[in-house]
Amino acid sequence: MGKKALIAMSGGVDSSVAAKLMQEEGYDCIGCNMRLYFNCGEDIQAADRAYVNTPKSCCSAEDAKDAKKVAEAMGIPFFIYDLSLEFRRCVIDKFTDCYEKGITPNPCIDCNRYMKFGRLAERAKNEGCDTIVTGHYARVVRTEEGNYLLKKALDASKDQSYVLYFLNREQLSALRLPLGELTKSRVRELAAKYGFVTADKRESQDICFVPDGDYAGVIRQYTGKEYEPGNFVDLSGKVIGTHKGIINYTIGQRKGLNIAFGKPMYVYGIIPQTNEVVLADDRDLYSDTVYVRDFSLINEERRDEIRCSAKIRYRQKEQPATLIIKGEGNAVIRFDEPQRAVTPGQAAVVYEGDTVLGGGIITLR
Repeated sequence: MGKKALIAMSGGVDSSVAAKLMQEEGYDCIGCNMRLYFNCGEDIQAADRAYVNTPKSCCSAEDAKDAKKVAEAMGIPFFIYDLSLEFRRCVIDKFTDCYEKGITPNPCIDCNRYMKFGRLAERAKNEGCDTIVTGHYARVVRTEEGNYLLKKALDASKDQSYVLYFLNREQLSALRLPLGELTKSRVRELAAKYGFVTADKRESQDICFVPDGDYAGVIRQYTGKEYEPGNFVDLSGKVIGTHKGIINYTIGQRKGLNIAFGKPMYVYGIIPQTNEVVLADDRDLYSDTVYVRDFSLINEERRDEIRCSAKIRYRQKEQPATLIIKGEGNAVIRFDEPQRAVTPGQAAVVYEGDTVLGGGIITLR
């Protein structure tokens, strides 16, 4: 019996080429497009007919059609997997709940954790597949001792290892990332060579269910709530203005405060209990200590203190730091140099060279 792989096909150029590379490697491939959400104003039956059709989204109806065209060109089976209810519960509801609590989540990490490497991995087993394949730019390496490591992509400008930090050894052992050693330009060249309709397709830039970047509008739409205005306060607690609802703000934000202070002011903190947004000077946004919850190491050997590099947002370059593991899922990262706008809800990911050690979610304490 040959090797069998389930390919997560988003309808973009990356997953298209990943699928073809696996087929060329001799795998019996099955293509799967995950349908992740429907517009919250639709009933489910209408959504089933229409799917979702938002340009720039990574899971629109057009994307599903493109994924199917690529699968047909490859001559492989293809199906759409409706995960919209699970996506609503595990990703969108968490997204809205976090913003209501003054926390800034990363829904793309939650989607990868619960959808791609949760439900889709389960479906792969049901389809008789021993391998799951995605178009992420990162690498999985098996060591001589039989451990599996998650490493950064060779193309640093496209590296996505940050959003995969939560994977464990068992998940990595069943995962293939064929693009980890390729550049984006090479991937497009290959797509053109294969004649795929996705060869020149532009990349999605937004969160799939927030295609226009209006986070607050989407939160109001999904929750059906209106959010009360409250006070801007300074570090001493003095009221210095009125904000339009805490869901509109995140740590480090300057744009959109819509009030003149006579000098640049930035969001320093959000206090949902009192409906206050704390503003401060830019210099006050820096901290060298980051507290992390739900922390896990990919390879679980316990080291209480580890010299490493770390980053606290996706596009940031890793910075020298010391990781201190406290136990029970808690850790502290002490950076050699203070970092700007440490944001609760975002992921803190630690590296040793080009290898991901693990990560967790930033918390206040």
